Amino acid sequence: MAKGDEGAEKPLDKMTVKELREIAHDIPDLKGIHGMNKQDLLDAVKAHRGIQEAKPKKASRSLRQIKQHIRELKSLKREIAPEKDRKKSGILRRKISRLKKKTRKVA
Repeated sequence: MAKGDEGAEKPLDKMTVKELREIAHDIPDLKGIHGMNKQDLLDAVKAHRGIQEAKPKKASRSLRQIKQHIRELKSLKREIAPEKDRKKSGILRRKISRLKKKTRKVA
């Protein structure tokens, strides 16, 4: 036995597309497996196994909403710039930076 073969199979979300396709081949009425992306394969395998998707506790914002919030913060930062308030501008800069990181994760 190899190292990874000892326990139960790893969670479906952590599997690669190749592994999901191997599982999907065992589903009788599923067609077009090789044309599916990872999310489609996950949905099909979970539906076949009867796994209900757990609802996220926190509703994530869409990319459009996050970018809108970034624009608002940038305009606020421009308004504060003439006052030369370093503390407020630093806080806004960090908030904008965090939101930009979120956009990279969402996309």
